[in-house]
Amino acid sequence: MKNFKFKIGGKDYEATVAPKEGSNEVEVTVNGKAYTVEVEHTASKAAAPVARPAVSAAAPAPKAGSAQTIKAPLPGNITKVLVSAGQSVKAGEVLLTMEAMKMENNVVAEFDCTVKNVIVKEGQSVNGGDNLVEVESTAAPVAAPSPAATPAPKAAPTPAAAPAPAPSAGAKTVNAPLPGNIVKIACTVGQQVAAGDVLVVMEAMKMENNIVADNAGTVKAILVQQGSTVQSGDPLVEIA
Repeated sequence: MKNFKFKIGGKDYEATVAPKEGSNEVEVTVNGKAYTVEVEHTASKAAAPVARPAVSAAAPAPKAGSAQTIKAPLPGNITKVLVSAGQSVKAGEVLLTMEAMKMENNVVAEFDCTVKNVIVKEGQSVNGGDNLVEVESTAAPVAAPSPAATPAPKAAPTPAAAPAPAPSAGAKTVNAPLPGNIVKIACTVGQQVAAGDVLVVMEAMKMENNIVADNAGTVKAILVQQGSTVQSGDPLVEIA
């Protein structure tokens, strides 16, 4: 279980995150109110961690013309709105950024769409489940596969990563705050970083989360790879 304390719009929040054994859900409790959140994993329970699935493996987009409202997955504060009504966006493009649980989270479009209405403003505080953006799908229907097509052979499973080395004397390890998938490494060994610099980007709870340095220092070791699946508390980067 991980405990967090943070402040949004001048209001104090306390949150705990506890994975549920035997499932892909975590129990998130914010100021005494519990939320059950489903976390998408790229591997089965018995399989070793594998690379992030291709976009084609994602759930099919809604039918063109279908309306959908994107909601806040957690309580937080809207720090940046990047779209406006009438704008066309592609799957994976960032719609807005919100700060939650000491992380900057990118809320992205899950399919090609047109923005119909932006419900929130920069600086606004929201609760889990609040409406953020209304969109209308523009995704074309996916063609059925040809029956004559021969499936490509399955690639050999990626071997499990070796155990991370113990932190060097005087070094500080930045850990994963939630289970997720590493989608980008934004630093290199030997790089000088300042407090607040982005070290890695991880996908969790259907959001891209920027994991930042808590203090200035030098990157001594990067303990994960792009595509790695991590659990809450796993070490990510070592800074001295």
